[in-house]
Amino acid sequence: MRNPAIRKQPATGPDPTPGRPSPWRHFPPTRALRLAGSAGRAAAVGAAALLGGCNMALMSPQGDIGVQEKNLILIALGLMLLVVIPVIALTLIFAWRYRASNTRATYAPKWSHSTAIEVVVWSIPCVIVVTLAVLIWRTTHSLDPYRPIESQTKPVRVEVVALNWKWLFIYPDYGVASVNQLAIPVDTPIDFRITAESLMNSFFVPQLGSQVYAMSGMQTQLHLIANQPGVYAGRSAAFSGPGFSDMHFDTLATSRADFDAWIARAKASPLALDKAAYNALEQPSAKAPVALYGSVMPRLFDGVVNQYMRGMPRDPMCGTAAAALPAAPSPALTPDHARAPQPVRAAAES
Repeated sequence: MRNPAIRKQPATGPDPTPGRPSPWRHFPPTRALRLAGSAGRAAAVGAAALLGGCNMALMSPQGDIGVQEKNLILIALGLMLLVVIPVIALTLIFAWRYRASNTRATYAPKWSHSTAIEVVVWSIPCVIVVTLAVLIWRTTHSLDPYRPIESQTKPVRVEVVALNWKWLFIYPDYGVASVNQLAIPVDTPIDFRITAESLMNSFFVPQLGSQVYAMSGMQTQLHLIANQPGVYAGRSAAFSGPGFSDMHFDTLATSRADFDAWIARAKASPLALDKAAYNALEQPSAKAPVALYGSVMPRLFDGVVNQYMRGMPRDPMCGTAAAALPAAPSPALTPDHARAPQPVRAAAES
């Protein structure tokens, strides 16, 4: 059934006010379409010019973990577009099909239900949600940042300390350290242990994948690998104060021979990362230059992680107060005391 009253409305716009010319007379449909097309092309050119300086590092991975994460992003995006694109297309098609000037469109004001449409509308999203659920479940375990990378090559261990506003990299197996420069060999798993001196940060090398938070008094882990030599940008992905924008570093992915040469150059450095040097390094500063340390104080990273634990040497909150308190006298234990039952402990253990 069609409503003839609707068809009386002119296609060029609403009815003009009596006595006044129609405001739509200067914009017939063909001219409006041409203007819309020109505006769309201008917007596309402007967007391309503005995005020309962007570097999609995340979509150009250089390691196995980054490749897997890129594939996961693209698969998830494609599955979601299976719903988004048809909805947008059908919205435009319906608006054009059932416009007021189209006399061939069926006018059905009492229509309210279609079983076929309901089946299509609900079944496709359900299938997509189930597919995404299975995909995310599997990749959550396979891409767990704490999961070591399976390889026949012995991994290189790197201890990362986020300072304000610089990065400290310690190589415990080589006894050297660097500031704002990370050197790794290609095709070799890298086992990161990550912490922060004070403010929380986020360790991220986009082309290698997986960003992990660095938190004071805590330790996180990350396993990455670079399969292509190159220089990859690393940065903090969490705002941490005025020096945040300059808190970045270069990741030098080189051959094993070049990596060994870098280690030798670091060992030849006259700088020593002892307690005094670390205390000076941890002071807030921005745009810190690259520095190599030929020796590192033993267990420096563990000291940074445990700085708030009671009884630790670098404990400014608990250790000092605990050391100032006199030791409580302990009563001498007789054989009877030694054999006496411990009801509280026994109850807890039971």
